[in-house]
Amino acid sequence: MTQLSPKAAETLERWLQDPSIDETTKQELRGLENDPQELEERFYRDLEFGTGGLRGVIGAGSNRMNRYTIARATQGFANFILEQHIGEGRPSVVIAHDSRRFSPEFALETALVLAGNGIEAYLYPSLRSTPQLSFSVRHLGATGGVVITASHNPPEYNGYKVYNSQGGQLVPDEAEKVISYIFEVGSFNAVKRADKEEAEAAGLLHWLGEKEDEAYTDTVAAVSVGKSDIAGGLGSKFKIVYTPLHGTGNLPVRSVLNKIGFMDVLVVPEQEQPDSEFSTVKSPNPEEREAFTLAIKLGEELGADLLIGTDPDADRMGAVVRDPEGKFVVLSGNQSGALMIHYYLSRLQELGKLPSNGAVVKTIVTSEMGAAVASHYGATVFNTLTGFKYIGEKMTQFEASGDYTYLFGYEESYGYLAGNYARDKDAVLASMLIAEAGAYYKAQGKTLYEVLQELYAQFGYFLESLESRTLKGKDGVAQIQGIMSDWRQNPPKEVAGIAVSEVLDYSLGLDGLPKENVLKYLLADGSWFCLRPSGTEPKIKVYFAVRGESLEDAKSKVAALTGEVMGRVDGGSN
Repeated sequence: MTQLSPKAAETLERWLQDPSIDETTKQELRGLENDPQELEERFYRDLEFGTGGLRGVIGAGSNRMNRYTIARATQGFANFILEQHIGEGRPSVVIAHDSRRFSPEFALETALVLAGNGIEAYLYPSLRSTPQLSFSVRHLGATGGVVITASHNPPEYNGYKVYNSQGGQLVPDEAEKVISYIFEVGSFNAVKRADKEEAEAAGLLHWLGEKEDEAYTDTVAAVSVGKSDIAGGLGSKFKIVYTPLHGTGNLPVRSVLNKIGFMDVLVVPEQEQPDSEFSTVKSPNPEEREAFTLAIKLGEELGADLLIGTDPDADRMGAVVRDPEGKFVVLSGNQSGALMIHYYLSRLQELGKLPSNGAVVKTIVTSEMGAAVASHYGATVFNTLTGFKYIGEKMTQFEASGDYTYLFGYEESYGYLAGNYARDKDAVLASMLIAEAGAYYKAQGKTLYEVLQELYAQFGYFLESLESRTLKGKDGVAQIQGIMSDWRQNPPKEVAGIAVSEVLDYSLGLDGLPKENVLKYLLADGSWFCLRPSGTEPKIKVYFAVRGESLEDAKSKVAALTGEVMGRVDGGSN
């Protein structure tokens, strides 16, 4: 124990002496007494509550996801709600969870702590998607929401995402208030927790189900701009292979596709059922080609037109299309976004429903290609910091002012939303739109890959790449901080032979945006790259974007840019 830092040793001892912590948890900790490095990782800090909530490795300890860190965060959130809530009746919170380890238990713990504070909890009894949670908060007029998920993180992770009354994840000013309330919860004895049966009898615990599911899928299907074409025959001539990657997307994705008329949707059988171990993939992340291995095999066997994958909480969607040789190609998030913007806005225009004050919202690390397509259709393009919560915040501002009509929002990390029914990215909606687009263009004798090439020819050969480095634990945090400090204090004058024309340090609060630890370097030829520590994983992410005269030119540019920048980043992380 003497090898632990003072903070870790003090916090560990407090846990071991706390009568409100169960003996099983204490035994787990005592079993680690000969592993001071592991104990240090578990107790050197409290699990950080960021703007999205909590996310971390499951286990006992203050820096781990467990019922105690969940209960403490929920007590802080409850105190925030009770302080802020003004109006008649009880405040209420909707709660959903995914297929991860302990997700049902963490969701119930959240509900019982809320009920213990006199806040009505509306709980889904089995797994539901993150976008459905966002929708349900708005649909039920709730005060807030919580979803238990770690999105596409590895199996050992879980998370706790908090939503406001608009159905959006907390933005920084809201999160800072909640954090202050959490800090005030000094011990687990301060957590108020109701008994399940008592909460139900008191009308403080309600169970949601099929009625709310139907409301959600009906609302998503209503966003369709091609339902008449799909139901009129195109849906029976377009073969889709879908994988939920063992997560929450299976039922809602198939339901929505069926509602608008897709008759030939086949689910990858090995990945259909919920599985907290995600046993068929290295990572349940549709951003990675490996996640589509089984879908590609099935797609080749069945002659599928399109492959779709969604991550465990069904807020990210990846698509795989056929190239001119018939081989399957995984689209990037930027490519899928540009295709959906083109399809959605062009169809609205054809239908006479494209508003004159339309707005498309993207993040600062997202390709400019989608912006060019949106501008072509007369939409105003807005940039936000990374994180769909900021896109959701823009949506709410548009709705309040009436100055703009929100059309589409997206980020390069496979998150998309059309329609005004939610405030978070929705892979169910994106699955519908990309399938619609595929069927629509197939009827014209074109694949989505060919349409993408047409967009390149019209708007320019935009190409992007993303590199990330995983740096775990206490040392990893220090390494990431060191990399950011190095680039901030010693900015390059040129990269890959191209002069750096401007450095954007978003920690200063640029363009009216909240302050965030992000650095973006603009180059003289229009290329850019961006360094950003992940807010949800122990990673530093580096984004690259170029615009070339041809696809080969763009590939050459992005390779040169990536090579030089990552050489310096890796040198600083060793």
